[in-house]
Amino acid sequence: MTQTCDVAIIGAGPHGLSLAAHLSARGIDHRIFGRPMTTWSEHMPKNMVLKSDGFASNLSAPSRESTLKAWCARNGVAYADQALPVPLETFLAYASWFQKRYVPNVEETNVTGLEGEAGNYTLTLENGERAHARAVVLAVGISWFAHTPEVLSGLPAGLVSHSAEHRNVSQFKGREVAVIGSGASAIDLAQLLHKEGAKVRIVARTPQIEYNKVPDAADETLFGRIQRPASGIGRGWRSLFCAEAPLLFHRLPQALKRRAIDSHMHPAAGWFMREKVEGVIPMSLGRTLAKAEQMDGRVALTLKGEAGEDTLSFDHVIAATGYRADLRRIPFLAGELCDRASLADGTPILSDSFETPVENLYAVGPAAIESFGPLMRFMVGAEFAAPRVAARLARVFAASVEKRAA
Repeated sequence: MTQTCDVAIIGAGPHGLSLAAHLSARGIDHRIFGRPMTTWSEHMPKNMVLKSDGFASNLSAPSRESTLKAWCARNGVAYADQALPVPLETFLAYASWFQKRYVPNVEETNVTGLEGEAGNYTLTLENGERAHARAVVLAVGISWFAHTPEVLSGLPAGLVSHSAEHRNVSQFKGREVAVIGSGASAIDLAQLLHKEGAKVRIVARTPQIEYNKVPDAADETLFGRIQRPASGIGRGWRSLFCAEAPLLFHRLPQALKRRAIDSHMHPAAGWFMREKVEGVIPMSLGRTLAKAEQMDGRVALTLKGEAGEDTLSFDHVIAATGYRADLRRIPFLAGELCDRASLADGTPILSDSFETPVENLYAVGPAAIESFGPLMRFMVGAEFAAPRVAARLARVFAASVEKRAA
């Protein structure tokens, strides 16, 4: 492949597909690489229910017919803007339709190399072919950013894994498994393990599991909306600010940004999971993981709490410990590009148009959290990022668009 396109999108998850839909609507020459929605279809527990409400679970395209609500109405699927959780399988069916309708040009091949500079980027594909682009958008999602605590790093691969590796857990039937973490991934996965016949225990530093607030009709009264307004990332005025004013967030001092991110990214499970795990699955809460050792083919975890230390033994440990955006962990990104596009710790540096310091190299999705806040960790963030980046690229390549239109 020797032709040069204006824009190459790397990644076909919610942010990549949404951006491609907006670029298509603007007539911007682009290509998009990646297998659609693989993080969701291959790396999420099959029993998962989305934490986001229905109104905040859309992929973005400049059409009213592109929403989850419209799709559910056409297909006779139960839907509510709020208080009715969206099953993963429903969301995947909707996303598949969205991709076929708005982004039929997805090239289902992975990128293995990216190098070059503005106006002359070269992408190496997994089949050895090369593609060229004047601008590149990294829409890589969370797959490369899975975080496993250092204390578990010395264990052999057969004894430890990250929650992102497990959609199906039937292989753990009858085995003793520790799930480290207290967020949605940990709780969803622990419940699936229990359902599949594993002997599972949740281990977490938090003294208790937090759950999102159960929907309350009082929240929808005038007083409720004033006191705790709804947003795509949660209720409350702080959440509303982060969801509705990402450009203002971008201009906040770094200390305030970090405080807002931490307050929204703390572990919390969906409200609908409480009855499925409380009193059902054993938990070791308020415990810090002090040591992890291989012992007789199993894992011995030393847990430290207020009452002292104790050691528990498991057949396998799953780290449901989240994700940390770090461009250094993207294997196809040339070192020189990474160094110029990020801070020393790999945190991307982004302009208010999602452009890195490397001209015409952009990053959207979870990689943009430090710049635009917790909105970027949620799917609803695509409704801000996709049209904004598309508008920026339309200005950059206006001459190309006008030439093709003529």
